[in-house]
Amino acid sequence: MDADKVFKALGDPTRRKLLDLLVERNGQTLGQLCEHLDMARQSATQHIGILEEAHLVSTVWRGREKLHFINPVPLHEVYERWVRKFERRRLSLLHELKRELEGE
Repeated sequence: MDADKVFKALGDPTRRKLLDLLVERNGQTLGQLCEHLDMARQSATQHIGILEEAHLVSTVWRGREKLHFINPVPLHEVYERWVRKFERRRLSLLHELKRELEGE
């Protein structure tokens, strides 16, 4: 995983909106995605390209249609590296607090 590409892709609100749209309904065409964006298809294509470079979106051709799918693996890797370790400490503190309050 290239974390820099993932963070760059997630740093833009339009790209986050594209990911949200794919979470709502995976496997959309560019035209379907553009219905929810206030921009030209060419601009949307550039944003999708950045998401593809970060491996957050994958595409599959079905006949003449190019379908876009969210790939959650890079997000999970970011979570494992950057978020999970902070949760572990917080959960330990909550467990200790619970023990103290309950007199164990």
